[in-house]
Amino acid sequence: MRNSGAMELLVYNPQKSRLETIEVEITAENTTWFKDTEKSGDIAAITDVDGCLLISTYRYDYPVLVYDLSRSDIDHNKKKARKIMREYL
Repeated sequence: MRNSGAMELLVYNPQKSRLETIEVEITAENTTWFKDTEKSGDIAAITDVDGCLLISTYRYDYPVLVYDLSRSDIDHNKKKARKIMREYL
């Protein structure tokens, strides 16, 4: 997932209450990676995607797509990303 280039990704969209496939390019410019991810459910990365925030967890959960939010809106903060995920799930 750290490779550059557009890819299709299955994500959970809480605004639509369903899984959907989106096309996303994950790069160093649009993604913040967190190194201290050791257990399932830890926030692994946050990515800006077309005016939305994609929150990815460590292991097998689907990334969560949150509308009208960016990494800068939450100060690239892992704890704030976790709080947002809890609000939407």
